[in-house]
Amino acid sequence: MSPESTGQNEHYLRVFWRGFRTWRGNRPFWAGLFTMVGGLPIAYFPYANMHLGNVTLAMSTTAGAGSLIIGILLITLGLTMWFHHIVRVFAGVAAILLALISIPVANIGGFLVGFLFALLGGALSISWAPGEPKPDPVPVGAAGEQSEGTVAGTQEPGPGLHGAAAVPQQPEQYDTTVEVDGGRHRAG
Repeated sequence: MSPESTGQNEHYLRVFWRGFRTWRGNRPFWAGLFTMVGGLPIAYFPYANMHLGNVTLAMSTTAGAGSLIIGILLITLGLTMWFHHIVRVFAGVAAILLALISIPVANIGGFLVGFLFALLGGALSISWAPGEPKPDPVPVGAAGEQSEGTVAGTQEPGPGLHGAAAVPQQPEQYDTTVEVDGGRHRAG
């Protein structure tokens, strides 16, 4: 066994962390987390009681059930962003709408804390897009293929390139040993 081999002698926390980073990189993780964090104060504050010495201050409103529903829906949308990232745009729009509805219904959106977190999570969910691997560049005229405007073995401009000279492109050379994370970013 060579000293360069990995896997057998790795600590289980390192293996878990690597798997978590891979899982997190394939979905809108921070959007789901912010949306769930935004749902907690919206659902909690209408049922909370503050004790100031012998005085109990109840922050409950008449719309306590509405606040609870909005908070639970935001937590559910956050989990949906994590586990069903295909519907991330719907979940993001729904989170933004629920955050806006929480302002008049749930103690000014959980005293603006829940509102801001839910709004940020919804915006992150809408703007997140899965990474796509770069396609391998195919040289023009390779493998006997003819593109529009190309005669076998010659380069002539197509109909939209009047007078433009086509320059054959060389495939991009890169070192495959550097791609440890499969080409994904290492943010976070």
